[in-house]
Formats: sequence, C-alpha cells, structure tokens
Amino acid sequence: MKIGITYDLQSDYLKEGFTKEEAAEFDKEDTIDAIDNALKEIGYQTERIGNVKELTRCLAKGDRWDLVFNICEGMYGIGREAQVPALLDAWNIPYVFSGPLTLALTLDKATTKRVIRDAGIPTAEFFVVEKPEDIEKVKIKFPLFAKPLAEGTGKGIYAGSVINTFDQLKERCLLLLSKFKQPVLVEKYLSGREFTVGVIGSGLNAKSAGVMEIVLNNKAEQGVYSFHNKDNYLELVDYHLAEPKFAAECEKVALDSWRILNCLDGGRVDVRYDDNGICSFIEVNPLAGLHPIHSDLPILSRLQGVTYYELMRKIMNSAIERLKSEEKLK
Repeated sequence: MKIGITYDLQSDYLKEGFTKEEAAEFDKEDTIDAIDNALKEIGYQTERIGNVKELTRCLAKGDRWDLVFNICEGMYGIGREAQVPALLDAWNIPYVFSGPLTLALTLDKATTKRVIRDAGIPTAEFFVVEKPEDIEKVKIKFPLFAKPLAEGTGKGIYAGSVINTFDQLKERCLLLLSKFKQPVLVEKYLSGREFTVGVIGSGLNAKSAGVMEIVLNNKAEQGVYSFHNKDNYLELVDYHLAEPKFAAECEKVALDSWRILNCLDGGRVDVRYDDNGICSFIEVNPLAGLHPIHSDLPILSRLQGVTYYELMRKIMNSAIERLKSEEKLK
C-alpha cells in the first residue's frame, strides 16, 4: 500500500520570516522522519508530499496514493486544518485522521464548546470577544482565562492568561486581538488538576490510549500549560499517569467529546477540573503532535508501555478498518 504523507514543515515557515511562536504548530524534520520510518517499519511504501500547496501540485500532475497520512495544520483561515482533507475528498483519496467538517469545527474553540455544552458534557462558561467593545460585555465571575479562538500548541497562552480583574481582562484581550488578528475566547478559569487523554479509534470503536496528568513544577509559569511551559517542558513540566478514579472520569469526558465531534483514528482531548471537582472539557486535538519524544500523545503512550511504532500501528489499523467499512479502500 502506497502512503502519502502531508505535513507543514516548521523550517519552511521560519525561512519565510515567521516567528517561532507563529510556526509553533508545524513539524520539524525529525518528526516527519519518525513518521516516515514508522510507516515503513510497519510495512508500507511511503512518499513525502508536504503542505497543501505541494499536494495541489502533485494532484495536478497526476500523482495518487492509496492512503494519505495527513498532519497538515495550514497557515491561513479558520478552516486551515480542513484544507488538505477537503482537497483529498475532492479527488476521492482516503486519508488518516479527521475530515474537513471536524477539523474546521474543532479549530474554532467557542463553536466546539457550544457543541460540547449542548451535548451535556461539562465545559467552562465562556464568552467570545470579537472586538474591543465586547470586553465590557463579559459577565463571567473572576478568575477568568483568555486565549486566541483558533490556535494550538499553547500559542497566545502566557502567565498573564489567568485574569483576576477587569483591567487585566482588558489588557489581555487587547493584546490578543492585536497580536493574533482573531477573536479571544474568555472562559471561567478552571482551578483544578489538568489531564490529557489519548484516544485511538473512531465512533464506538474509539478507546482511551491513556490519561496523563500535567504537573507544573515550581520553576514553571503557574496555573497554565502555556506556550513557554510547553516549549521548555523538560525543565518545567512533570507528566504522570492518572490515578484510576481520575482516569475513569477523564476518559468519559474525552470519549463522549471525541464521538460527538466525530474525531477519527487518533488524537487527544484536554480536560481540567473545576472548583467543584467536576472534570470539564477544555479542547480536542484531532491532529495531535506526533514527535516520538516530545509530543504529548507519544509521551502518554510511552508511560503506558506503548512504543511509538505500536502507537502508529494502532492509528493506521483504525484508519484502514474504518475506511474498509466505508468501502473507501479497495
């Protein structure tokens, strides 16, 4: 089986003048090497394609693949993560991971939370600040938490993201509106313990791949799994498998969320406990990082005794079984 690999290479964007934070969601060469080598080790023939523009050029000249392993994040627009799967759908080429509707939905954190809330899954109260005049309309009790509406990898999340006064709220929202050129999601701050749940599979076949607690040490920016903390996790963050009680509660929220959002094959769901001890949905990562050493999903898999190759095999098995049931693979 011939597998194409689509991805955004961080170095390409850095060469174009983007900052490290702007290119934070994109992959480094060693991540692509690891994915490529793992797929070959499992027994697939691979071809590196690149980003959506490279995919477009390849399709135009007639290149085709039995299956595409897609981890493209995209650069522009609220539907940036949906661009590659939408293009592959147009050419009837099957792919690993979620489809365009899910990827467009889940990048918009507020719309995702509306779906989650309507499904009866706990999530923090929130408000979307689209322009400076909206800041006065925030009526949620302090403390609050503010972040860009459609970013990942901790982009736009800093020590000052936890907000205790109106002046702090105004300063933070104005900063984020100016810097990221998109709305700001303001939420009731969840003060409890934070976990991330790995998920493998789709629909009723989706299973937990482990629950990992994120513990910030005394050198870290406190209260937030920020861009700085993520970028320096070896010195600032400790990861532990969750105790059974917490694992069960986190898994329920994660799997309920994964299924209602129609996420496919593999990824992560981030959850955190509120002041009342209720496990609440934060966000879903349907295109989770796959660096074999540094990314959260491989880290929690490793804590479970699952190697990187085993993780990749499980993801591929999910995709192939799903696509065969949909009769998209011959």
